[in-house]
This record gives sequence, structure tokens and C-alpha cells, in this order.
Amino acid sequence: MADKSETVMYSQLQPWSTVGAVPCMEQTAGSPTPARIGQYYQTPRPHPWRPTLGYENIEVRPLPSQPVTNAIVDPCYTPYGMSTEPLKFPNLVTGFERNPAHAARAALYTRYTPLEWTHTNLKNYNESDTNRNYSERLRGDFIRVMRETDEKTQGGQREAGRRLGERITDTTFWRNEARAELERLITENDLLQEARRSLQKSILDIEGPLHIAQECLYQRETRKGIELVHDQPEQALLKEVETYRNAQERLNALMNRTKSQLSNCRAAQHELETDVHSKESALGIDNMCHQLNNFSRGINYYGGIENYDPTVSTTTSWAENSNRIVQRSQAERGKSAQLRSDIESLINAVSAEVWDSWSNTNNALARRAAETLETKSKLQMHLHKVQQEIFEIEKYIELLRKAIQDKSAPMKVAHTRLETRTHRKDVELCRDMAQDRLVQEVRDLQDNIEYLHRKLQEAEAQHQQLLKTRTTLESDLYNKVNTLFIDREKCMGMRRSFPITATIKY
Repeated sequence: MADKSETVMYSQLQPWSTVGAVPCMEQTAGSPTPARIGQYYQTPRPHPWRPTLGYENIEVRPLPSQPVTNAIVDPCYTPYGMSTEPLKFPNLVTGFERNPAHAARAALYTRYTPLEWTHTNLKNYNESDTNRNYSERLRGDFIRVMRETDEKTQGGQREAGRRLGERITDTTFWRNEARAELERLITENDLLQEARRSLQKSILDIEGPLHIAQECLYQRETRKGIELVHDQPEQALLKEVETYRNAQERLNALMNRTKSQLSNCRAAQHELETDVHSKESALGIDNMCHQLNNFSRGINYYGGIENYDPTVSTTTSWAENSNRIVQRSQAERGKSAQLRSDIESLINAVSAEVWDSWSNTNNALARRAAETLETKSKLQMHLHKVQQEIFEIEKYIELLRKAIQDKSAPMKVAHTRLETRTHRKDVELCRDMAQDRLVQEVRDLQDNIEYLHRKLQEAEAQHQQLLKTRTTLESDLYNKVNTLFIDREKCMGMRRSFPITATIKY
């Protein structure tokens, strides 16, 4: 047996099989000579918790120069990772050949009694029955536990799906509410923008009448003389300018309110748009989660995800936030509608005030023009009469001058007679009736000439006064004509048509 090598096929149970296990000493049946295996083997399944059963070919070869003894028998090492101690098996055959007494003693010490063998078998039977019974109970518990866990799992999944469905319903409700409110708010914003444009147009439209009223005041400042009177048209124009400026101030104040309201509405619209976008995104995520099942693609493990809480609100605060956004939008829409009503009322009131001021000024200018025209007609009549009187008094002045000139010849005659009678001699120089009459005649002529000169002076003075009156009448008539031209042609010409017509209407 020492010269030959034998190959024995046997079945070996490998309780642990790992990659790179250490070599194990095998013993052939019917041969007392063990051999060291010089080969390593690889297990087909490198899982330490899965035992492997298999068949391997073992070749046993004796050592050429050293006898087989107990000293060279290596222990059978357990695979890597086992916590048990290595076992040594005694070699009874070799020990008996060398020393029969020692072998008998060793065999006595290493053998068990039949009673012990019987007890061991009974113990193994009882332990097998106990373990089988316990294993059966465990299997029953396993089935019950598996059913309970399956039911709990399915119930929890159904409850989670139901909760997701309720959440989707709530989110859809508030999304629809926010979306409907957003559409209404956008419509209201468009209406308020249109009202703001009407308000701006009204403010710009007032600039035309205001410019015309100021231009009328500037034109009426070019009147001359007594025509620079603070009359009703001027008062109406000043009141009209004040009305226009007050109207612009009121419209500008309402414009500032409108801009502020538009800003608030835009902020509410931004909140609604953000809320709608967030809810649509949440609906998409919840719908995807609601449609997931055990056979869906893309499901995976995310360790510790249940301990991660990214939430920033509760159900109550979430609903209150959505309700607050919708209520703010509704409040801003109410303010916007009230503001549009105020804009419409103010524009109509301003339109009426502007039209009344415009009409009052036009009526005052028309009345003043009529009065000026009547005065002009009277002035023309008086001027004509003065001109006629000047012509008459000039004629009588000439007659007075001629009358004075006509008195020179009688004066000469009387003077000549008196001078000639001075040449009488002696007693003939008598103061007779003729002498007295001639003296009286001369004195009468002198009185008449002096009286005629006084009348001539009066006539000339009256002539100068008439000329002055004519000049005054002509100047006043010129001023009246200039005033009529300003009031009727310039002022009334600019005010013949209302510059904004119906454009100020809302």
C-alpha cells in the first residue's frame, strides 16, 4: 500500500464554503495511510450563509521517506471565518502496530458504552422531535405573521393612496379657486388699467381748455384805456382757470391712488400665480405618487428618508395660506372696483364742471361783446353828432369873424364923422345931439365888437372842446373796436368749439 497511490471517490458535506479555503486533510476508506492534499479549491457560490453540497475527487499519495504516524497527521481546518477549534482524530491502526498495549488503552479510553450510545440516540430522537415540533409552530407563526404583515402592508398602502387622493382633491379645489380668482383679478386689472388710461386722457384733455382760458386772459390784457376793466368775462376766465387746476389736482390725486392700487393688484396677482404654479407642480407629484404601485418602474430604496422632514407647513397653515391669498385678491378686486367707480364719478363730475365753466365764460364774453357793441354804436352816433356840431360851430365862428369885420366900416364912418366935426370953428363946436349920437354910436360899436370877440372866443373854446371830445370819442371807439376784436374774434374764435368734446367722458 505504501508503493501505490489510490484515488477514492466519496461524498463530503461542506458546512461552510468560501473562496480561498485552506486545504483539508482527508482520510480514505480502508486505508490507514493519510495523505496531505496539495491543492486549493474554489466554491461555486461565494456566499458564507449558503452551504454547498458537492462531490470532489481526492487523490491520496504516501510520503516516500517518512512513515505515516499520528505526529504528522494534520488537523482538519475549518474554513475561514469559523469560530470552532480544529479537531484531531486518533489513528488506532498505526498505534496498534507500534505498541499494542498503548493502542488497547487508547481504545478503551476513547470508546463509549452501549448505554451511553442508547441514551445518546434517545436524546437525539427527543431533540429531533422537539425541534421539529417547535419548527412546525414557528412555521405556523411565520405564515400568520406573513399574512398579517401583508394585510398591514396592503392596508397601509391603501390608506396612503386614499390620503394621497384626498390631498389631490384638496389641492385641486384650492388650485381651481386660485385659478378662477386669478382670472377674475386679471380681468379687473385690465379694467383698472383702462380706467387709468381714461384718467390720464382726462388730465391731458383739461390742458386744452386751460391753455385757451389762459390765452384769453393774456389777450384781454392787451385792451387799452378804460377797456381794461375787471368785468364778468375776466372773472369767469379766472374762475375757469381755477376750476381746471382744481380738477387736475383731484384727477392727479386719484391717479396716484390708481397707481398704488394697480401695484397692490399686481402683487396679489403674483401671489396667485405663484400659488397656482406651486399647486400644479404639487398635483403632478401627488398624481405620480398616487399612481405608483408595487410593479411600477423606478421605485427604489432611499435609506433614512422617513427620518427626513422637509415640510414647512401643516394642513391648517397650508389651507389658511391659500385662503389668505384668495381673500387678499378678493379684497383688492373690491378696492379696484370701488376705485373704478370713483374714477368714473370724478371724470363725469369734472366733465360737468369744465363744461359749465366753459359755457359760463362763453356767455359772459358774449354778453360783454354785446354791451361793447352797443356802446360802440352809441359812440359812433355821438361822434357823428359831435362832428356835425364841429362843422356848425366852425361855420358860426366864421360868421362871427365876418360880423366883427363888418363892424369896422361903421366904426370908421363914426370915427371919421367925429374927427371931421372936430374941424368946426369957434362956437360951432357945439355938443349937440348929433355929437352925442356919434359918440354913443362909437361906444355901441365898440361894445358890440367886444361882445362879438367874447362870443368868438367862446365859440373857438367850444370848438376846441368839441375837437377834444371827438378825439376822445374816436379813441374810445378805437378801444371798443379793439375790445370787440379781442372778445369776439380772438377769445370767442378760440372758444367756438369745445376742444375736448366728448373725449372726457368715461
